[in-house]
Amino acid sequence: MNRSIRHLAAGLIACYVALFVMMNYWQVGRTDELAAQPENTRALIREFNRPRGPIVSADGVVVARSVPAEGVSSVDFVRQYPTGDLFANVTGYHTFGLGSTQLEREKSSVLTGSTTRQQLLALPGLVAGQTDTSGSVQLTMRHDLQQVAKFLLGEREGSIVVLDPRTGAVLAMWSYPTFDPNLVADPDYDSAFEVLSELQADPEDPLLANAYMQRYMPGSTYKILTTGIALEEGIVTPETVFETETEYTPPQTTRPVGNYRGTACGGDFVEVFARSCNTPFARMAVELGPERFVDGNERWGVGEPIPIDLPRAAASTIGPTDDLDQNLPLLAMRGFGQNESQMVPLHMAMSAAAVANGGRMMAPYVVEAELDHQGRVLDRATPRVWKTPISPATAATMTDMMVEVSTRGTASCCIGLDSGIPVASKTGTAQLNETGEPEESHAWITAFAPADAPRYAVAVMLKGTSAEISAGTGGRLAGPIAKGMLDVIFEIEAADAATDTPEGTGQ
Repeated sequence: MNRSIRHLAAGLIACYVALFVMMNYWQVGRTDELAAQPENTRALIREFNRPRGPIVSADGVVVARSVPAEGVSSVDFVRQYPTGDLFANVTGYHTFGLGSTQLEREKSSVLTGSTTRQQLLALPGLVAGQTDTSGSVQLTMRHDLQQVAKFLLGEREGSIVVLDPRTGAVLAMWSYPTFDPNLVADPDYDSAFEVLSELQADPEDPLLANAYMQRYMPGSTYKILTTGIALEEGIVTPETVFETETEYTPPQTTRPVGNYRGTACGGDFVEVFARSCNTPFARMAVELGPERFVDGNERWGVGEPIPIDLPRAAASTIGPTDDLDQNLPLLAMRGFGQNESQMVPLHMAMSAAAVANGGRMMAPYVVEAELDHQGRVLDRATPRVWKTPISPATAATMTDMMVEVSTRGTASCCIGLDSGIPVASKTGTAQLNETGEPEESHAWITAFAPADAPRYAVAVMLKGTSAEISAGTGGRLAGPIAKGMLDVIFEIEAADAATDTPEGTGQ
């Protein structure tokens, strides 16, 4: 009898051990694999049957929210985007069958109230029967400025970025083309899948925010970086004089590089910067040499992904650098933003902002705060310096030079603000075509204002996909857009100040 009991006990223990091992194998070791199975919708249904908090702009407009599902039997809530495409490249989308992107993915645990802190803070409410523990995300971006950026860019392919140079907070970031996340979040899976498939197949890549996920040849806006490097290395001063010339032939070639449309250009450094001559910057790059040129670009953050709190940010580049000592003509061309130089539009705004901020380049961010269901702050953004490419003295010198661009240089046609507030700027026309081919170019400008006490930095990039853009210049095409953005910003600022003035004080 005892022997039979021992055998039975041993068998039961073996079965228990086997069961324990298998449960851990499936529930722990292969949890992610099981969750990823298309037919396993329990986790998805559970998520869509619980409240998900809103994403809200800095000026209080809800840009993403969950609403009760109507006519959908499988889930209780669906995600809705009241502002349509206006914030699509930042919020992304949250769908039942097609996953999530951007902030909807990055901040999902906060929005659903799944963080440990939210669970602890919600305990009293759970005891009282309140089951909504969702949180919210507050943006640094303003709805009104996004609307202005969308209006100013129109249907021209490109982007507009507005930053606070003192903190790195992104106030506006609009890219065209874009998409309407409501169509992707459609609870009808077939309809949503068809829309997403079309967006993915679109050669213009509307799912990629060209403001921070793409990079483009910058043309002369890149001269901000070359100027900063050359001043820091001491090879030039504002008084350095360059001979007047139409072209310059770098070492190791007989093929010259020329100024825009073959113009004769020369004078002191302030003059050639204001007029955006190419030959002086080609000479500076060659004089710097590959090592100092590459090291200087690294100080500006070139080669590293933009450290924004959004996924899949691109990195600016100056192209391959391993054998530049054997390719000095390429080095010369990269010195004025041609050849394989490519900048992310957000990075170009950050570069101008670094000049505005005394040489400190702040890490950009779009999330100001994360809040729990009761409005209590879970986390708030802390501004941080990402790079310090130039000294305060160099930044002051460059500010003066960029003011000259606005008052008598390539942006003097179009950047003067209605308020008379001084603005510092740098234009760029990135020539994409070879000599003799049909003209094709990107139009750029980056600027900050007030020049004497900067609070806003802006970058505008128009992609050279049309004859209008390719035949124009950064100053004449991108300049009015930057001016329009800054004019509206200062109008809003003045209106807010007037509202905040105590009634009857006369101030």
